[in-house]
Amino acid sequence: MIISSPKSFVEILETLKDEDNIFVIGCDVCAAKMHTGGESEVQDMCARLEESGKNVVGWVLPTGTCSIRSYESLVKKNENIKKADSILVMACGSGTSIIAKLADVPVYPANNTDSLGGIYQGNVFHTQCAMCGNCTIADFGGICPTAQCPKGLLNGPCGGSMGGKCEVNPDKDCVWELIYQRLEKIGRLDLLEKVFDPKENVEDNCI
Repeated sequence: MIISSPKSFVEILETLKDEDNIFVIGCDVCAAKMHTGGESEVQDMCARLEESGKNVVGWVLPTGTCSIRSYESLVKKNENIKKADSILVMACGSGTSIIAKLADVPVYPANNTDSLGGIYQGNVFHTQCAMCGNCTIADFGGICPTAQCPKGLLNGPCGGSMGGKCEVNPDKDCVWELIYQRLEKIGRLDLLEKVFDPKENVEDNCI
């Protein structure tokens, strides 16, 4: 699941300062789960834009904004998109990019794309994956240190880890403590003996 957060309304208005007839597109998958682009958020955005003097010509809530097949499929959902001078997308960067490929008018993001996360037992887990293209989580008990360690450490915890807590964020469990517990649980502590080189396609990665 893509983790997104809303841009400030002030920033959104600034990007739309030269736009009048606006069409809003949400996302009924990730953004809806994050409450950054579901039906209620889209309707609230439309109302706030109208209150700020903008003309909202309509809105749609696709199932997966990142996987829309064609512009025509959006027209079928709401023909008023043809009246738009610009489109505001309440989805992740991928969804916004797809809309920009389909539309012939300017497309603007309403959200910031923060990370690739997930939901477990109703709780949202941020930054589960760094999408580095070289997945090695099997060596870490299914937990990604590249994404979940603030220092990106691949060969054990830093010297600042205290009491199982992260040095950078003391309110957070050290991911290497979690990796150790997981490997111990599945009987694979031997994996801790492996030494990993830095991942070349991950910026600022440390070992």
